[in-house]
Amino acid sequence: MTNSRRRRGLTVASALLGGVLVLSACSGGGDDASGSDGGKDTSQAKVDEAAAEKTSEAQIKITPKDGSDNASINNSAAVTVSKGTLTDVAMTTADGTAVSGEISADKTSWKPSVQLERSTTYKLTAEAKDADGRVAHENASFTTVSPTNSFIGTFTPDDGTTVGVGMPVSINFDKAITNKAAVQKGITVSSTSGQEVVCHWFNANRMDCRPDDYWQENSTVTLKLALDGVEGASGVYGVQQKTVTFKIGRNQVTYVDAKTKQMKITQDGKTVKTIPISAGAPDNKTYEGQMVISEKFKETRMNGATVGFTDDDGKGEYDIKDVPHAMRLTTSGTFVHGNYWGAKSIFGSVNTSHGCVGLSDTKGADDPNTPGAWFYNNSIIGDVVVVQNTGDKTVSPDNGLNGWNMSWADWKAGSEA
Repeated sequence: MTNSRRRRGLTVASALLGGVLVLSACSGGGDDASGSDGGKDTSQAKVDEAAAEKTSEAQIKITPKDGSDNASINNSAAVTVSKGTLTDVAMTTADGTAVSGEISADKTSWKPSVQLERSTTYKLTAEAKDADGRVAHENASFTTVSPTNSFIGTFTPDDGTTVGVGMPVSINFDKAITNKAAVQKGITVSSTSGQEVVCHWFNANRMDCRPDDYWQENSTVTLKLALDGVEGASGVYGVQQKTVTFKIGRNQVTYVDAKTKQMKITQDGKTVKTIPISAGAPDNKTYEGQMVISEKFKETRMNGATVGFTDDDGKGEYDIKDVPHAMRLTTSGTFVHGNYWGAKSIFGSVNTSHGCVGLSDTKGADDPNTPGAWFYNNSIIGDVVVVQNTGDKTVSPDNGLNGWNMSWADWKAGSEA
């Protein structure tokens, strides 16, 4: 039994000794261990190198940059790639609505094919491949400028129209402009006639542009709005990038003489027709001055109450729902229009209106042979009507499109160029 225990003790000792030997062998081979670790580092470097070789060289750029706000709605969104070609681009609004766009023929750029909306968050995802077919991805999200932080200008005349020689370019801004010089710098108006064109600020919201004298007939006028990103007021930016062209028609200027009660229509300086008229009565005289036709209505309603005429003030109330062949001369309500309710005898002999210029006409505006119909059919927006000898004041230059009543020196003084 003693021998058995002894043998068991030797066995344990041998095992322990073996453990020591094993431990000594592991820790004692210092140089071999270093060689083993070095082999591991080299292997990892090869893995990293292989991973680098698999990374696409295509470099995608998305504009505006991710997280942008107050982004422009004009030509701001774009995706480009260098060292590769685009394979897929998707643009959506925050609610997932797709925005159409096109990848360029050389597959190096993309842009939306529709106008972006204000106050909208857009998401862009893009994929590209390099020359070896390795794929790269990029994405971004941005929000466009809000109506509160942007301004637009409503302009006249419209693109592609033909207008008379007196038609100014008139722009009305939906926000008050305090940085007028910057905004005016972003607006150019030119003519094929070579006439100098100057813009004049009537107030913080309106700017009109015209030459010294009427436009040359048959010329072409171009308006360019380069207002995208222009700060018109503190924190308020333009969003328009637009080019507009319109034609100038024949040179027609009409002269209304309230004293003789005749209207003379001239084209290229020659009288083509004379029409008897009835201007404003002595108590309601017609403005004098150069006025531009800004609107035309075959029939329209004229209600005296909208311009201050009531029975209470002794000026006589009126409400005619079907005034024929009406053409607006002022914002305040001066028109040249047909008159079917007055006696035929008043035209050419007595001034009876509430301030408008009346021509003989028929109810229904369906007789082309009346003086009212003839003038309507032979006039276009932008034609000039010069009213004389009424005894009233000259119309204000900003009452309608009537800046011609301001001297050229005064007009230029209102420019911020």
